Amino acid sequence: MPHSPDSGRTSAPAAASDSSDTTRERILAAGMEEFARHGIAGARVDRIAKLARTSKERVYAYFRGKEALYAGVAARELSVIAEATQIDPSDLPGYAGRLFDYYTARPDHHRLIAWGRLELAATAVTEPDPTRAAITRKLDQLRQAQQAGHLDPAWDPVDILALVNQIATTWADQPALTDAAAEHAADPTTAARRAAVVTAVEQLFPRAV
Repeated sequence: MPHSPDSGRTSAPAAASDSSDTTRERILAAGMEEFARHGIAGARVDRIAKLARTSKERVYAYFRGKEALYAGVAARELSVIAEATQIDPSDLPGYAGRLFDYYTARPDHHRLIAWGRLELAATAVTEPDPTRAAITRKLDQLRQAQQAGHLDPAWDPVDILALVNQIATTWADQPALTDAAAEHAADPTTAARRAAVVTAVEQLFPRAV
């Protein structure tokens, strides 16, 4: 069969694209580890580059600076959390339980988001804020549930979300208290802490019948 002069030419761009995507994913994964451990201010791009097996210049080719990289890491993490926990406004106790499970299994992921709340709140944010975008989406879902009669309309959605999130992350936010519970609680198990979280949310926002 005659050999076409164009045969094989599409493989090089595809390979280059795959390599580029892989490099970006390695940078995001390395950024996740670095930001969770050191925060935004304490993170170092040279360490991220080394962990990602690339150069600082390559990191900056994808992200303009540390805040841009953090925004990329946080956006990806928030997307993963949303998929794993799936807020259901008609069953907020179940949602709280899923959040508890997620952060109990991944305390480093909780630290990543907590660093952003602490550090970015005190500065003018120039990058798109994935946390605010995620909050806006959830507030819209809560309002729709209220309009459909699945959730008490007397509550402001921002208060609902704040209270549910705070209760669900009580133990992730207070590791010293978690240690104390293991020693002093009548039932020191993680299951007991989870049950308390779900019960507290249930009493505030009962499941829709």
